Amino acid sequence: MRKSNVRRHMYLKFLHTWQNRDVIKVLSGVRRSGKSTLLSMFQKDLLEQGVKPENIIAINFEFMEFEELTDYRKLHDYVLSKVDKSKKNYIFLDEVQHVLHFEKVVDSLYVRDYIDLYITGSNAFFLSGELATLLTGRYVEQHVLPLSFSEFKQWHVAHNTIIQQLSNRDLYTMYTQSSFPYTLAMGNQDETYDYLQAVYASIMFKDVIYRLNTSDTQSLERVAKYLASVTGSPISINKIKNTFVSSGVKISFETVKRYIQGLQDSLLFYSAAQFKIRGRELLQSSEKYYLVDVGLRRIMLPDANSDQGHILENVIYLELIRRGYTVYVGRVGEYEIDFVAVDTLQNLTYYQVALETLSEETLARELRPLQKVSDSYPKYLLTLDTIGGEANYDGIVKMNALDWLLKESA
Repeated sequence: MRKSNVRRHMYLKFLHTWQNRDVIKVLSGVRRSGKSTLLSMFQKDLLEQGVKPENIIAINFEFMEFEELTDYRKLHDYVLSKVDKSKKNYIFLDEVQHVLHFEKVVDSLYVRDYIDLYITGSNAFFLSGELATLLTGRYVEQHVLPLSFSEFKQWHVAHNTIIQQLSNRDLYTMYTQSSFPYTLAMGNQDETYDYLQAVYASIMFKDVIYRLNTSDTQSLERVAKYLASVTGSPISINKIKNTFVSSGVKISFETVKRYIQGLQDSLLFYSAAQFKIRGRELLQSSEKYYLVDVGLRRIMLPDANSDQGHILENVIYLELIRRGYTVYVGRVGEYEIDFVAVDTLQNLTYYQVALETLSEETLARELRPLQKVSDSYPKYLLTLDTIGGEANYDGIVKMNALDWLLKESA
């Protein structure tokens, strides 16, 4: 089997930037997004820096041999029995959400100046409630997503001998089959499909169903599949509930709300709220939902490839999140802008996404929402057009979406 490891520079930079600094380093991300591999790569970097193997203590709670350490007291005693108090010790607690009351261990280890602490988790629960309150100001968090299109291409350039014959569009088609790192090692689409089925089942049963403590898995699956089917379309919880009720499925507003929250907390879905551009006001009426990996649509939907425009929109959304933006759906009058990306300094960038704009009518329709925005923040129209793929329409920059994905920022 081919080697699937990708050296993911952005995430490794985060780890190196915060190395030996007085904060807990947290990697959060959906199962199989590559968190454990990142920790392994970072640990190799530590060894190359001269850190002794005995000063690196790595525990992955997905492994059977560490099951006994899911008792937080035993975990605490185990770690302290392994450290050398005269040197810096690097402690890695991988998938730490498996440890009940792990926050007590984390808090106790954190205060010791001879420990540099790193933890990962596969859902949003493990940094909620008491832990977030307990550790406010004492941790830094990096969300880990599956591979970017740029990382996907870099791997194929390094490992795929026929890469010279493939266009970016060919690679993009491959990329939409799945962006989970391990699928790089798959020999064919059948293997990828089987792997994605296993990943999806693992997320649903180990994270979503376990956390929600629900026996109505059929309704939960319906909600998940419905969200996948309406990718890129603003949708309200009430509309989802009414859709199910009208088709004969008995489900309440609160149940739908709870299921959607569980799917988001498992990091299987992300959402973008609506944002009224004039007045910078958040609108609560509806949100858009996006899958963490568009390849999962094949597991969830019978016509997974039927809406390539919204699949591209999903890919662009994830890339904006990856680049550190907070992402909203823009609303200007009666028009919708696919994404309003807000950086840490509260600067805005507007993005409209379309599969193609070859006809004048389509181009005019996609430009119109951006033209309604009167401020001077950057505005982009991203498409898969190759003919006329780049242009400037009175300050609205049209770019080929794949070129944009391969840039470090734009």
